[in-house]
Order: sequence, then C-alpha cells, then structure tokens
Amino acid sequence: MPAAEVPVSVDLVRHLLDAQHPDLADLSIEVLANGWDNLVCRLGEKFLVRLPRRAKAAELVAHEQRWLPELATRLPLPVPAAVRVGRPTAQYPWSWSVVPFLPGRIAARTAPDDLRSAATALGGFLAALHTPAPPDAPVNPFRGIPLAGRAEGVLNGLAHVADAADRAAAQRVWETAAAAPAWDGPPLWLHGDLHPANILVDHGRISAVIDFGDVTSGDPATDLSVAWMLFTAEQRAALRQAYGHADDATWERARGWALALSLVFLTHSADNPLMGGIGERVFRAVLD
Repeated sequence: MPAAEVPVSVDLVRHLLDAQHPDLADLSIEVLANGWDNLVCRLGEKFLVRLPRRAKAAELVAHEQRWLPELATRLPLPVPAAVRVGRPTAQYPWSWSVVPFLPGRIAARTAPDDLRSAATALGGFLAALHTPAPPDAPVNPFRGIPLAGRAEGVLNGLAHVADAADRAAAQRVWETAAAAPAWDGPPLWLHGDLHPANILVDHGRISAVIDFGDVTSGDPATDLSVAWMLFTAEQRAALRQAYGHADDATWERARGWALALSLVFLTHSADNPLMGGIGERVFRAVLD
C-alpha cells in the first residue's frame, strides 16, 4: 500500500470540522479504514468523512464532488454523494468530503440472499447510470477505453498464471473479446471501478453502490464486467436482461474486461487478500 503523502488522523478530521463545519464537530469520530487512497471515518450516526491521503486520490474525490450529486438524482440505488465539501487549508492541501453513511456490508464479504434478484437490481442500476456523458466528463486512461489498451497488461498478467491449461483457456477468452467490434456509441457515464468490494448488501439485498472515485465515460463493457464478479451464467443473463441494451459485442467485451480486471486483482493483491479472492473467483467465472 502506498504511503500517505500527508499525515491524516482523527485529530486532523476534528480540526477541519471545527474550522469549516462546526455544527458537525461535536459528533463522534471513529476510523473505519485507512486505505490506499483515503482515510475514512465514521462521523456520528449518519455520516462518513473521506480524507484523501495522496494527491492522486484527491483528484478522484474532486470528481465525486463534482458529478455524483448530479448522477445520484436518477439512480435507483443510493450512492455516497457529498453532503458537505471541505476546503484545503494550510494544514491540509486538498478538498475532502462528508458523505452519508450507507448501511450494509460489502458484497465481497456478504453475498445477497437472492443472487438472481441482485443481478436484476444491478442491471437496472447500470441501465440508469449508462447514459451519454457530457464533453467535460472525466476521462480515465485505464477504464472505459478500447480493449486494445489493456492488451499489454493482460499478456503480462497471463504470464503469472501457473497452470498451462488455465493460461491457454484465458488466452482464448481474451482473443475472442479483443476481436469483438469496438464500442461505437457515445461515451457513457461509468462507475469505473465496479466490483464486489464497492457494492453494499443490507438485509440480504443490494443496498448501495459506493466509491465513485474512478467515475468516467466510455465503453459500458467496463462496468458490465461485474456480471462475472458475483453471478453464475443464469444470473448474468438476468443482469443482461434487466440492463436491456447490451448487444453480443458489448457482452463479449465485458467478459474480456472481467478477465483483464481479474488478472490485475490477482497480480497486485499480495497485501490485500480480499481483492486476491475476488480476482480468483472472477478468473474462474470467466473460464467457465
């Protein structure tokens, strides 16, 4: 995990709240996660504070602050649109956010009770999200792009697959996906990083989609790769039906994206067994 580029702590959160949102400053603060990109603290019963710990993460928070309130109004599941925005100070160089606390556990740890219904709900969510994006929407050099842009990473990742039969099968999946016609529609709004650790489950149902830092525009196949991350073939079909407009080429590219992302998770998760487990499950689903 990369080191924090600035010191982040509960004391810093308290100081920033005192200075900028004093009506929230007396609420309890508890660290929930100190991850690659953000310090995330529970703030009272209703809120979270997201404090970037790296300059790269600060850019992602800025994207969330700019676009998520607008997108949230038309999405069928809750998303963590900022309710307060924090400004840089002499002690802290970046913008930061207060967002709603959304109850639930990540789907990577707690699967929905009814996976077919969950697939339908997620398909409907993506159908609502995947609308044409404006010209000033964020552009991500790694997500939403043509599959050709992922070829080098996939080939490098395949070199680390120990089993020769698995490697050959994955190579065939990749070649089929890469040969599918490219996306020729307008750039669509994308979550950009949709996987089971960014989906919440509460009372057995998908309850929210979180972490829109990679929100971007482009080929919807990137997001549709989630169909191989949580679901069986039958459940994937339910997601596709609920989504409503994934042609065969888009679905084939989505499978290619699932393979590409599984290899990323497998290759870069030495200190993150949760993501390593996701990578292994996705890789098997893609080959099946």
